[in-house]
Amino acid sequence: MKMGKSVREAFGLALAKLGEANPDIVVVDGDVHNSTRTEHFAKKFPERFFNVGIAESNLVGIGGGLASSGKRVWLASFAAFVMCNAYDQLRMSVAFPCLDVKVVGTHAGISIGEDGPSQMGIEDVGLACSLPNFTVVVPADEPSTHKAVEALNQMKTPAYLRAGRPNVPVLYDNGCDFKLGKAIQLRPGKDLTIIANGLMVAAALEAAGQLAAKGIDARVLDMHTVKPCDDAAIRAAAVETSRIVVAEEHLLHGGLGSVVTMSAARQHPVPMRFVGLKDTFAESGKPEELLEKYGLTAKDIVHAALELMSR
Repeated sequence: MKMGKSVREAFGLALAKLGEANPDIVVVDGDVHNSTRTEHFAKKFPERFFNVGIAESNLVGIGGGLASSGKRVWLASFAAFVMCNAYDQLRMSVAFPCLDVKVVGTHAGISIGEDGPSQMGIEDVGLACSLPNFTVVVPADEPSTHKAVEALNQMKTPAYLRAGRPNVPVLYDNGCDFKLGKAIQLRPGKDLTIIANGLMVAAALEAAGQLAAKGIDARVLDMHTVKPCDDAAIRAAAVETSRIVVAEEHLLHGGLGSVVTMSAARQHPVPMRFVGLKDTFAESGKPEELLEKYGLTAKDIVHAALELMSR
């Protein structure tokens, strides 16, 4: 897999492209536009870009106000800032009135590295999923992010898009058949299924290759949409492979694993294992070292899969 751009960079470029054909789109940022990459939009359409400063509650309130006035709003900040600092405003100013506001949280997960725990969004997916009317998307690479931005733009309801800081491998060299709420099967398999999103999709593919060398045939699903999740794909995985491993760069409580578990339990319960951040904050460090220390690598997915296969 060749290395591509970061999801945040892909988002910024896709948003600037959307602005060309959609004059009713406005963008609101919390003084981190050079990091969220909304700067691409700001440079092309300065009259439609609003920097409200480091004030995330105001950021969301202004976004909600613009949306209620008929604008199509995209607002962005670090995942930890916008989801944690402004949760009440998201709840009452966006989710409750069900407004056309797309919320983008960048620098999500522990892979932001040296910035440390105060800026690591590790609970953002769970918080976003708890907001009624919200769609929640966690794309894995540059091509799928472009497709996700386009798909979310077609909606008139709220959504949360999660974006990471580091560059990630390109998984969809030949384009991406992206549909909201529909997982993408990147590898077939009959012995178990690995369900992942974000940067853990590349790790899942690497793990599947290592498992194949051990004679284990692992299916890999990119579950880019956490809410609504693809119940049909989860049921097929449970029925056809009998075992599921879920991998995510997020706290184990409240994220993709919780959603997949509810779906499988309702449809066809099977043994499962979970690779994610346990009940802890991470520390500051190099991204690859943090992913290794906190168990978010292909090696950890392989370990979980082998444990399942030994049952």
